[in-house]
Amino acid sequence: MATDADEPNKLNFTFGVIADIQYANTDNGYNGAHTMRRYYRNSLHLLCSAVRGWNEEVNTPSFILQLGDIIDGCNLQLKSSDHALQVVLDEFSKCSSPVHHILGNHELYNFDRELLLKSALNSTCLGNKDSSIETWSKPNDSEAFYGYHFSPFPKFRFIITDSYDLSILGRKYSSKKHRDSMEILKSYNKNEDFNSSKGLNGLEKRFVAFNGGFSKEQLDWLNKILTFSDRNQEKVTIAAHVPIHPQSANSHGIAWNYDEILSVLHAHTSVVCFLAGHDHSGAYCLDCHGIHHLTFEGVIETPPESHAFATIYVYDDRMIVKGRGRIQDRILHYKKI
Repeated sequence: MATDADEPNKLNFTFGVIADIQYANTDNGYNGAHTMRRYYRNSLHLLCSAVRGWNEEVNTPSFILQLGDIIDGCNLQLKSSDHALQVVLDEFSKCSSPVHHILGNHELYNFDRELLLKSALNSTCLGNKDSSIETWSKPNDSEAFYGYHFSPFPKFRFIITDSYDLSILGRKYSSKKHRDSMEILKSYNKNEDFNSSKGLNGLEKRFVAFNGGFSKEQLDWLNKILTFSDRNQEKVTIAAHVPIHPQSANSHGIAWNYDEILSVLHAHTSVVCFLAGHDHSGAYCLDCHGIHHLTFEGVIETPPESHAFATIYVYDDRMIVKGRGRIQDRILHYKKI
């Protein structure tokens, strides 16, 4: 057990993490492969338990990271997308901590990107209360990505990234990024259904429609922030919906251009951790540059008698993950520079 979390004199701050809630007011079902049970209604009860757990913490979390897929794509067929989203946001509103939302594929099944950026899921609005939030924003640019960064404590920075910046989901068919994304998929995936990885081998299986990637524009933006953080000796955690390391998810569930974003991260000393969801089984690896890649288990595939959320305790030399239910306790030591 990670007893170091009981040393408040060394603790800088804490934050909560939850992933893949995928709420829908419908009966239980299965994932696409029919190998994992999905508990659509119960996911709301597990979120309620998570919020209650964070609110009862001795040290109130500075913020919560919601790693994407807040409601399930089936809400579109049920014609309940707006209602389902509001039900989940109402639960989050009971949380004592501000919530940072990340966009996943299921948000983009339910809503187009322009609508999402006008909704409560666009948490750049937290900048009205937190002056540390710096937004990459081009409000009239339909090709823009969703990204921003903030510093909850001196010498620590968090960057929210958009792993569906390149995607055929959520963008207008006429947009350049939609056309570019379609070309990427077609060059690897010859299936009529782009959600199928039939005929693809190894890491090629990532070229499916439910994954996405990072544009050059976003990678340049990320590189600029990390250069600043290097100079200022900050410790940076990056968050996205889709994992970016082949050992931190199955081959069906990593970003299309994971190698490009890894190259950016590996060029900087400031990056200590990458947090993601998407792969509901969860995974962890420490890469060759000392970056922790932690993929969180999904609420949607968590049985009613269990949990799937965490509180992370941040110290000068490590982060301690205190997991609930399916999520394992971990101590993540920062690399020595």
